[in-house]
Amino acid sequence: MNILVINCGSSSLKYQLINSDTEEVLAKGLCERIGIDGSAITHQPAGGEKVKTEVEMADHTAAVKYVVEKLTDASVGVIKGLDEIDAVGHRIVHGGEKFAGSVVITDEVMKEIEACSDLAPLHNPANLIGIRSCQENMPGVPMVGVFDTAFHQTMPKKAYLYGLPYEYYEKYKVRRYGFHGTSHDFVSKRAAEILGKSRDDLKIIVCHLGNGASVSAVDHGRSVDTSMGLTPLEGLIMGTRSGDLDPAIISFLAGKLGVGAEEVIDICNKKSGVLGLSGLSSDFRDLAEAADGGNEMAATALETYAYRVGKYIGAYTAAMNGVDVIAFTAGAGENNSEVRALIGQYIGYLGTNIDPEKNKVRGEEIILSDEGSKVVTMVVPTNEELAIARETVRLVK
Repeated sequence: MNILVINCGSSSLKYQLINSDTEEVLAKGLCERIGIDGSAITHQPAGGEKVKTEVEMADHTAAVKYVVEKLTDASVGVIKGLDEIDAVGHRIVHGGEKFAGSVVITDEVMKEIEACSDLAPLHNPANLIGIRSCQENMPGVPMVGVFDTAFHQTMPKKAYLYGLPYEYYEKYKVRRYGFHGTSHDFVSKRAAEILGKSRDDLKIIVCHLGNGASVSAVDHGRSVDTSMGLTPLEGLIMGTRSGDLDPAIISFLAGKLGVGAEEVIDICNKKSGVLGLSGLSSDFRDLAEAADGGNEMAATALETYAYRVGKYIGAYTAAMNGVDVIAFTAGAGENNSEVRALIGQYIGYLGTNIDPEKNKVRGEEIILSDEGSKVVTMVVPTNEELAIARETVRLVK
């Protein structure tokens, strides 16, 4: 089966066409600046060069139309027609408490996704636009929704409740939901496979360390805690997000800056994290290079980031009463040996024994810890698109 995986943002659309039999990526691409001047589609067939084409895309429906055109194009396409797309898998950010797993998309499912939009106002509406655009361009093709929050629906109440009046949970569903669930699920499964063991027999901590970052505790196959909360703002210091902070800071800064709470939250989301701490960049490669060159603020940003990750690893070891595996994944987790080395300084007491030479590897599956280490530490590249494709096949085959 050929599965088209769609990830819609408010003005962008990422896609991959995956052959589910071989799990080969046949083509991938990005539509950007949708509805904005200068919109373009960048398309890359397997084994080919990226081709960027500036085209007017007034909305996501037009973007999906161009995706289909590129996939079926005589020179850069990889299929002959729409009938070769067997199903579409959509990444959906927030499923609330309604969705504890992936689902075939129906009118009722669409209504439920829309009902969760107040929990993810920047993401769910865009995800819905992507679904409707695909339905319009590909009538009759099965659609599946895969939720970022679903994997974490196994968390117990003690992990997902906040110390607020319980009525706020009952009335407004204010609780920890967690995100990056597709990645945490995929990586924890793959880590167990690499070790030749069942995930159901292991206690695994997954560190998804990208521009957005989160840590999860996967206890015998079930997520029992994760660092992101009601929104993706809570938890680790990230590329541009502040992560955990005293909530009183919001009103304090609002008064000092003469702005509303929403503007302060916007600062916490878009101007904070390692970007705000360093005053330089949200890209960990830039920070590592600058730190090596003597930039004190870049070094401080990296050290603060690593310290927060190390604290969460310790907390989740306590939550599971032990840990067997720690897996690093996503952009910085997979590729930034400097960041992993800094985190390693805080977790050695667990018996991780990370080999400095092995840690130099970037972007590959590798066991970093010495043989016989009490806790296996490893790098496991994530593949959320493949995970979405697998879920789509499971539900429509």
